[in-house]
Amino acid sequence: MNFKKLPKIELHCHLDGSVRPQTIIDLANMKNIDIPSKNIDEIKNMMVAPKDCKSLDEYLKRFELPGLIMQDEDSLERIAFELMEDASRENIVYIEIRFAPLLHINKGLTTKQVIESVLKGIKKAESIYDIKGNLILSCMRTMSVESSYNVIEAGKEYLNNGVVAIDLCSSENKQFCEKFEEPIALARSYGYRVTIHAGETGIGENVYDAITLLKAERIGHGVFIKDCEKAYNLVKKNNVTLEMCPTSNLQTKAIKNIENYPLNYFHKDGIKVSLNTDNRTVSDIDLTNEYNIIFNNFEMSEHDYKTIYLNSVEASFADENTKDKLRNYIK
Repeated sequence: MNFKKLPKIELHCHLDGSVRPQTIIDLANMKNIDIPSKNIDEIKNMMVAPKDCKSLDEYLKRFELPGLIMQDEDSLERIAFELMEDASRENIVYIEIRFAPLLHINKGLTTKQVIESVLKGIKKAESIYDIKGNLILSCMRTMSVESSYNVIEAGKEYLNNGVVAIDLCSSENKQFCEKFEEPIALARSYGYRVTIHAGETGIGENVYDAITLLKAERIGHGVFIKDCEKAYNLVKKNNVTLEMCPTSNLQTKAIKNIENYPLNYFHKDGIKVSLNTDNRTVSDIDLTNEYNIIFNNFEMSEHDYKTIYLNSVEASFADENTKDKLRNYIK
C-alpha cells in the first residue's frame, strides 16, 4: 500500500514537537531572538531526539528550543499553519493538534491570545488545503493543578469553534489523575472532550485511573496496559481508543524494539487503536513513516488500514458533518 497517497487521520500530534527547523532560524532572525546557533544542521540536532534516548524526560528536552520562539502571535500562527501544510502534503485529511498554552505566555501573551493565534494558523491552512484541524489544549502535569483552570477557562469560548478537548501531558508519575479530578470535571461540564496521556512510561494503572477518575474517552499512548490487566480490560470494555505513536515510544523506551510493540496485538484483540506521529520533528518522522513501520513489521492488510482509519474517525472529536466527510474518503 502507498500510505503517502492514502487518506490518513492523526489524533495525537504536538505543535511544539513538530516545528520546521528552518522556521526556528527564520523567526529568530525576524524577531531578534537569541538562539544557540543559526546553522540548520546544528538546529536539527537540538530539535531531533536521538534514536537511543534514555527516557521520556530526555526526549522532552527537545522542546526547549521551540519554546524560545513560540512566544508571539505571528510565530504561533505560522507554526500552526506549517504543521497543517505538512500534514496535508502527505494526505492527512483530519488532524487534532495539541499544545500547552501556558508554555507560550513568557513574553506577555494572554492564554486567550495564544489559543487564538494557533486557531488562526489552523483556519488559514483549512482555507487553502483539503484538511480539517481541531485543537486539544494540554495542561502540564509538571505545573500546579491551579494552573489548569487558566487553560480551561481561556479555551471554553472556542469550544465547537476549533477547540475540542482537554489533555494532561508531560512527565508521568504514579496516581497523577487524583490531583486533576476537579479541573477535568469542570472542563467536561463546559463541553470539553477528554484525552489523557497515560501508560506511556511503565504505569499501566494510570490508564485505569484516567478512565475511571477523569472519564477519559481516549488515551495518549497507553502502551503499558499490556502489563496491567484491569486497565487492559477497562480499555477494551469501554471502547477507549489508544492514540499510539510507535517511533516516539521506541525513543522514550516504552518498548525495547518494534517487534515488541503491542499495537497489532491490541488491534487484533479488539482494542481500538489509532496511529500517530506524536512529534514530527522531535522523532524526525511523518505519519506515512509510522504506517510503513507498523504494516511492514506486522504484515497488516488493507482491511486493517480501513479498520484503523474508521476507528480513528469515530474516536475523533470532530462534529458529525466532518465525520461523514472523513468516512467518504475511503468508501
